[in-house]
Amino acid sequence: MTEQQGQPEQPEKKEKKSLALNVVSNKQHKGFGAGTIDLSAVSCVIIDGGVAYIDDGAMHAKSKVERGIKFTPNKEDCPNGRKCWIVWTAVERNEAGATYYAGATACEMWVDTEARRGWKILADHVNKLDAAIKRKYKLEELDAEEKAAFRKLLIEHNEEWWNNSPESLKEALA
Repeated sequence: MTEQQGQPEQPEKKEKKSLALNVVSNKQHKGFGAGTIDLSAVSCVIIDGGVAYIDDGAMHAKSKVERGIKFTPNKEDCPNGRKCWIVWTAVERNEAGATYYAGATACEMWVDTEARRGWKILADHVNKLDAAIKRKYKLEELDAEEKAAFRKLLIEHNEEWWNNSPESLKEALA
């Protein structure tokens, strides 16, 4: 008991350390769990019906088009779906300190909003997210309309970042 309060002392509780994958943002992380993935420089762009918009809910499969949809890895389970894309988009600063679009990879999915069913390959989404984090561009699967919508969004979001981006991105979206 503590003398001041007349109550028994509480033993100190030790925090249990989790072995789960940690996703951190804007933190210097050292010690237990080091080597975690930093997604603070990655955003999600949805392309749906020729319109591109930023929806960071896609990071956890909770974008506007994904909410309420049960996804399956069998494309035939979504025969009336419409094609949508998640484009993982990474930004970074170059040697001069200027920010630019450093990585962009497109992942296909099909969504049938009425039937609340969809198709996507989760492993493909994870691998392409990893490629964007590693500063790669994989946009060849987008058609001309989708590339134009994505290019328009990048320019409108921040034209300076677009101008600082490498020619390989601009050529991929030409």
